[in-house]
Amino acid sequence: MQLRSAQWYAGEDRNAYIHRAWMRRGAPGDAFAGRPQIAIANTASDLTPCNAHLTEVAQSVKNGVHEAGGIPLELPVVSLGETQVRPTAMLWRNMAAMATEEMLRANPIDGIVLLGGCDKTIPSLLMAAASVDLPAVVVPGGPMLTGTFRGAPLGCGTDVWRLSEEVRAGTLSPDDFARSESAMIRSRGHCNTMGTASTMALVAEALGMVVPGVAGTPAPDSRLLEAAHGTGRLAVGMIAADRRPSTFLTRASFHNAIVALAAVGGSTNAVVHLLAIAGRLGVDLTLDDFDRIGSSVPVLVDLLPAGRFLMDDLHRAGGLRAVLREVRDLLDPGALTVTGRALVDHLEDAPIWDTEVIRPRSEPLVAEGGIAVLRGTLAPGGALIKPAAASPHLLRHRGRAVVFDSIEDFHARVDDPDLDVDADSVLVLRGCGPKGYPGMPEVSNMPLPKKLLEQGVRDMVRVCDGRMSGTAYGTVVLHVVPEAAAGGPLARVRTGDLVSLDVENRRIDVEVPEEELARRAPSEAAIAAFARPERGWQRLYIDHVLQADTGADLDFLVGSSGSEVTRESH
Repeated sequence: MQLRSAQWYAGEDRNAYIHRAWMRRGAPGDAFAGRPQIAIANTASDLTPCNAHLTEVAQSVKNGVHEAGGIPLELPVVSLGETQVRPTAMLWRNMAAMATEEMLRANPIDGIVLLGGCDKTIPSLLMAAASVDLPAVVVPGGPMLTGTFRGAPLGCGTDVWRLSEEVRAGTLSPDDFARSESAMIRSRGHCNTMGTASTMALVAEALGMVVPGVAGTPAPDSRLLEAAHGTGRLAVGMIAADRRPSTFLTRASFHNAIVALAAVGGSTNAVVHLLAIAGRLGVDLTLDDFDRIGSSVPVLVDLLPAGRFLMDDLHRAGGLRAVLREVRDLLDPGALTVTGRALVDHLEDAPIWDTEVIRPRSEPLVAEGGIAVLRGTLAPGGALIKPAAASPHLLRHRGRAVVFDSIEDFHARVDDPDLDVDADSVLVLRGCGPKGYPGMPEVSNMPLPKKLLEQGVRDMVRVCDGRMSGTAYGTVVLHVVPEAAAGGPLARVRTGDLVSLDVENRRIDVEVPEEELARRAPSEAAIAAFARPERGWQRLYIDHVLQADTGADLDFLVGSSGSEVTRESH
C-alpha cells in the first residue's frame, strides 16, 4: 500500500529533499520511508479552559503511535472556548472546520487523531475529517469531576443558570453566589452536566468515531491517558485497513447517534452539529429523522439538566455502552466503528452498575424524552424542544407573546417592573439565528422576568431562533426556521399575539390569520439590530451560512474535497 505521505517524502528530487530535510530535526531516515504519519489535531488552548489538558492527552497518543510504528505529529488547530469567545463560539465552528480540513489536506499525513472537548471543537473536527476523508479517530477530552458547594454537588452550567435566577429572585445572596464560583469548576475537563460537550463526545462514540467505552471518561482519570495511548496505536492500524470516515459513517451510523442522543437526554445542539457532519459526508439526514427515530426513545440517564446526577456518576455507573445495551434493539446493527467492528458488537459486556444513574429500560427517567421537532405558522421550516428538560404542564400551552427585538432589547426590558408579562405569557426573542446575531448564540433560555421570579415562577414558554446551552433547562422552543433575519414569520410577530404550543401534536403557531401575518412588515427595530459586518469572517459567514434545519454550515462547505493535493510547493 502506497502511503499518502510518500507523495511528499519519496524520491530523490529537490522537492522530496526539502520535505524530508526540514522535518529531520533528529528524526532517523526511516521516519519518512513507509511509516504512517499521524497528525494529532489538538484543540488545546489556555483560552479554551475545558481543553487546556489536551496536550497531556496528545503525549499519550504520541506514545501509542510510536509503539505501533507510526510517526506522531502534533498539529494545533483552531480552538473555540464556549465560555470565552464573543459573540458566540458557533460563529467560528465552520471556520475551525474549514481551517482544520485545509491543514489536514495540505500536509504530508496519512491519518488523524482528533482531540476535542469543549462544545464546538468535536463538531468542527468531525466536519473537517469528513470532508478530507483520511483515516480518523476522536479522543474526547472528558468531563470534569463534580464540585460541591454547601455540601451539595454542582452541575456546571446548569447550576449557574439556577443560582443566578435565585439571586435575581432574592433567595440567594450575591456573596454566596460568588462563593460558589470557585467550587463550580473542580478539575480539568469540560462541563460535567449533559451539556453539548458531554453530548457530542457520547454522540461521536455512538456515531462510530470514538473507540467504544472511551467517551465520558473523566478528564483527570488516568484511564483517559490509557485510552489515548490505545487510540494512537489504532490510528496506525486504520491506515493499513484504509478505514476512512466515508467507509463506515453511513445513515445507519447517524441512526445510532440519534438513538444515543435521546437515551442520554442530550443537548439540542447535537441536532445542528449532526446535520452539518452528515452534510459533509453526503448522508441524507433531515430534521424529521430526529423526531422519527429519537422522539420515542426513553431517556435512561438521570443526569442534569434533565435529572440529578453528573458525568462522573455516568462513567461510574457503566457509561454509554451500558445505556446503549438497554436500547440495543433500537440500534442499527450494521453500523460500524473505528475499530472495524459493529457498534452493537461492543455492547456484550456492558452492565449497569448503578440503576439510579442509568435507569433500566423498564423504569426510564422519561418514557419518550427525545428531542421533538415542531412545525407551524411560527416555524414553517421547523423548531426544536427538549421535552425532558421542559415543565410537563407547559408542553401544551397558549399565551400572549411578549416580544423582544434583540438580545439588547431583552436585557434592557426583562426586569422592568412595568413590563406587561405574567406567568402565562410566551417570551419571544428574535434576531438570534445564524445570520441575525451572527452565529446563532446560546441565548434562547432567556432568564425569567424578575417580578415573576419573586412570585415563585420558575419556568415559562420561550421561543427563539437562537440556540440554548446544553446545560440549560426549561420549556424552550429554539432553532426556529426560518430565522427572523432570513425573513421568517418570527420577524412579524407582535406583542399581544397569541402563541400556542402543542408538543404532542408537534405544533408551534402564532394565532394570526395567514393573510394578516403575510401583510405585516417585519419589525423595524429587529431589522436594525441584525448583524451587518462589512469585512472578515463575519461578512463571509452571513453571506453564505445556511439555516439551522440543515446544520448551519456554509453553502460552499457542504460536501467534501477528499485528500488529494496535486501541485508541489517549490
